[in-house]
Amino acid sequence: MFDGYDSCSEDTSSSSSSDESEEEVAPLPSSLPIIKNNGQVYTYPDGKSGMATCEMCGMVGVRDAFYSKTKRFCSVSCSRSYSSNSKKASILARLQGKPPTKKAKVLQKQPLVAKLAAYAQYQATLQNQAKTKTAVPVEGFSWGNYINSNSFTAAPVTCFKHAPMGTCWGDIAEGVRVEVPNTDCSLPTKVFWIAGIVKLAGYNALLRYEGFENDSSLDFWCNVCGSDIHPVGWCATSGKPLVPPRTIQHKYTNWKAFLVKRLTGAKTLPPDFSQKVSESMQYPFKTSMRVEVVDKTHLCRTRVAVVESVIGGRLRLVYEESEDKTDDFWCHMYSPLIHHIGWSRSIGHRFKRSDITKKQDGHFDAPSHLFMKVKEVDAAGEWFKEGMKLEAIDPLNLSAICVATIRKVLADGYLMIGIDGSEAADGSDWFCYHATSPSIFPVGFCEINMIELTPPRGYAKLPFKWFDYLRETDSIAAPVKLFNKEVPNHGFHVGMKLEAVDLMEPRLVCVATVTRIIHRLLRIHFDGWEDEYDQWVDCESPDLYPVGWCQLTGYQLQPPAPQSSRDSQSSSSKQKKKAKSQPYKGHKKMTSLQLKEELLDGEEYSFLQGASDQESNGSASYYIKQEP
Repeated sequence: MFDGYDSCSEDTSSSSSSDESEEEVAPLPSSLPIIKNNGQVYTYPDGKSGMATCEMCGMVGVRDAFYSKTKRFCSVSCSRSYSSNSKKASILARLQGKPPTKKAKVLQKQPLVAKLAAYAQYQATLQNQAKTKTAVPVEGFSWGNYINSNSFTAAPVTCFKHAPMGTCWGDIAEGVRVEVPNTDCSLPTKVFWIAGIVKLAGYNALLRYEGFENDSSLDFWCNVCGSDIHPVGWCATSGKPLVPPRTIQHKYTNWKAFLVKRLTGAKTLPPDFSQKVSESMQYPFKTSMRVEVVDKTHLCRTRVAVVESVIGGRLRLVYEESEDKTDDFWCHMYSPLIHHIGWSRSIGHRFKRSDITKKQDGHFDAPSHLFMKVKEVDAAGEWFKEGMKLEAIDPLNLSAICVATIRKVLADGYLMIGIDGSEAADGSDWFCYHATSPSIFPVGFCEINMIELTPPRGYAKLPFKWFDYLRETDSIAAPVKLFNKEVPNHGFHVGMKLEAVDLMEPRLVCVATVTRIIHRLLRIHFDGWEDEYDQWVDCESPDLYPVGWCQLTGYQLQPPAPQSSRDSQSSSSKQKKKAKSQPYKGHKKMTSLQLKEELLDGEEYSFLQGASDQESNGSASYYIKQEP
């Protein structure tokens, strides 16, 4: 199933098929006559039942595997590319670049019915994507204007423990006074004045110069962690002049007495605030460190990659075998997708052995203590077993929670999970979740919380019923007590703004909104894009950041789609899709189910009542309780 070794024994047939899967086959001919899948043959010509041709890349494939209700495109990437051609004024269309024209290569062992078109399109766009790595300028996007004009609320910095100052933000709030440059001044030198925080939005603060009272004409937004923000008293100790703004110079003759009166009892930043900011932005990962990271083309295995750059704790990892350094992967240093060298062997995870026999000069293994630690679990008693059913967030479509199966139990609490109805025969699309992962759920989680559960592809008995499915597949549900039921007091609320990674293109950090909260699970919506691009993310995910994080760290922020694009989208057919970014893992699964709230058979299971969207952060009963 991979090049190299697997510390857990597997079938000989499985190993042999994996060797073949590492080879790339020739490009698909344009006149592909048939597509075989699991013994079935779907025949050409195009247009007949069961077949479709992508309007973007010309790929011929099984109609059921095509994207959108009209089945016009083979994948979401083609849909987005097609739309970007018609919206050349869109910022994100330019981000994607020219649509691919070369015929695609596919991996030999991928499941054709579910992923042929997506993987083919992915391979075809890798080269094009590598040429467009430079992010587009934000072109005037301002968080301050965006929040002011829409009266938005941003998630507080304390919601993001992994972000700079996340654990030491303290009492910074409205009313805190600071010393800032005075821009309303005609003096040739840089002077300062005192301002108060009128509104906070993440790291950003709306400031008003002292003395303006209720006059907001010169209010301005500034990043509190920026180099020009200082605690009151800094100018005195640094020998910098405090000069009142020109607009209000006439209001008082004794400004010193005015300031003494206004500042008595007021709060300001801690004296060591800038030092704390600097310390919180020191990252232990360094360039040239070697790590094990998930293989983005085969989720079931890991590969060795080298840290190429570190920005705000986000790592650009280049796979060790990439000679031109374009085969890369972005993730946060606390991501569960990266591990120390030797991790795969220690737990029995599949691993692709590098063709490079020795470390390159200057490369060294990242120390194991730098990686995020998982909770220890006791697998000695009742534990997960192969074949048990559960619900899981699909890593190939993060907007969907799907029917899933435990395919393999690894060491240290790790599990290999497969999405029912969409798995490759060789298991190359299994993915690894820890038993304590907030991305896996017990049977019935979606129904009790009124979330749409995606049934297995091709499953005809709708609406989907777990009891029927378990009986039909002769399988059992994973015990509820084995899942992580901790719900931290995260502080998020519906409607809060933040900056979030598009995990289908993890180099992009986008303007986003929290639209649903199910205990610790957040539904993240990317502003300006359709709901189908939403992603389920844990409240403690290292891929979520406060407003202003990109500005603070120097990372490129992707703004919402322009208003003109949103207007044209709403007035045009809903079947027409927007361009956003090229997904790195696969296409969206289009299986859908109109969920109806119905109780399950009370003789075997009973529901514990709980609200759907939990505004409160405390733990609530939202799992199915298995009765003896």
